[in-house]
Amino acid sequence: MNELKPKALETRSGFMIIKTLIYYAAFIALGLTTASLGPTLPGLAETTRTDISRISFLFVMRSLGYLLGSINAGRLYDKKPGNPVMGLALFLAGALLMAVPLIPYLWLLAIVILLVGFTEGTVDVGGNTLLVWLHQDRVGPYMNGLHFTFGIGALLSPVIVAQAISLSGSYRWAYWVLGLIMLPIAAWIVRVPSPQFQKDESRPLESRTNTYLLALLVMFFFLYVGAESSFGGWVYTYTINMGLGTETSAAYLTSLFWGALTIGRLLAIPIASRLRPGVMLGIDLAGCLLSLGIINLFSYSPTALIIGTIGTGIFMASIFPTLINLAQQKMQITGKITSWFFVGASSGGMFLPWIIGQLFIPVGPRITMLAILISLLVSTVIFILVLRNNRKTSSRSLNQPG
Repeated sequence: MNELKPKALETRSGFMIIKTLIYYAAFIALGLTTASLGPTLPGLAETTRTDISRISFLFVMRSLGYLLGSINAGRLYDKKPGNPVMGLALFLAGALLMAVPLIPYLWLLAIVILLVGFTEGTVDVGGNTLLVWLHQDRVGPYMNGLHFTFGIGALLSPVIVAQAISLSGSYRWAYWVLGLIMLPIAAWIVRVPSPQFQKDESRPLESRTNTYLLALLVMFFFLYVGAESSFGGWVYTYTINMGLGTETSAAYLTSLFWGALTIGRLLAIPIASRLRPGVMLGIDLAGCLLSLGIINLFSYSPTALIIGTIGTGIFMASIFPTLINLAQQKMQITGKITSWFFVGASSGGMFLPWIIGQLFIPVGPRITMLAILISLLVSTVIFILVLRNNRKTSSRSLNQPG
């Protein structure tokens, strides 16, 4: 029997690698889907015979669908095998994407985009939840790898759109190619057994049901994702209105931010295996505050904006996956818990960019970077409260008898 143990461990390790790779493939597909809407808006506007201002409503519909998908997904992953749920969501996403360029009515297109967002929320919650169940306490570097693969998909999506338009003269082939990419990944996920949630009875009950800690973490996700979405969504308009660059250079600056975010996630993979999540989050937040401080202090300097953009992208990169890793160490991560995280994240991604939009004209473009800085300052306060709460929980559990 002892001779069989190494083989059993090797087989188990091989299955874990395969499962990790399918979640990475799913997140490349998720990145492709998420980044496909923006570059194709002019074509969609032409197909639906509307203008850009009206067609931009699709962003709101997708975010709403994502929120609804995140809320619903937690219960599904807790009650059903996770991989079939995730595979079905990807299959539906592929089918919906292939239908998008064929829809001539804006109201019908809005419904389809809402459903696409729903599938995105389902896949996002699933990938994060199932990876935690698979790797448990050693999830740190794998979680950063998961979000790095999302960045790869987000970077590749505009390239696929540009090539499709260049080769065929129409954006439609971009959606058809993206939809076809989803199908084999969906089939692959369904064929692999799902990881199971394992309740850890060794943890004190308080650490498994700490509502106050959960509320702090949800607020952290709300503020951080709001800051990330606001920077990526508004840096282009901010650059032009502050007179810091042309439309071309502003577009390059936007790409620079997302490129720095992707590189930062790649760098975070080995770092996450050496640093505790609390230490890593502290460094990330300090780097973001420093970078945004440079932008706000030297608000009329193009050089300061470039340096601050690179720094913000790199230090923002690992906050989301590291926060999930920190949460996993402090409480039991069920599908429902992960859903709450993503409800906070998707709500922040809608709310803060909208607030900046309301203030941009009456207050001025400088409100953009100031609002993002304030959001991350409040995130830092919440982070400190999370650490203090955990210390209290640990000390109380150590004082319990037995």
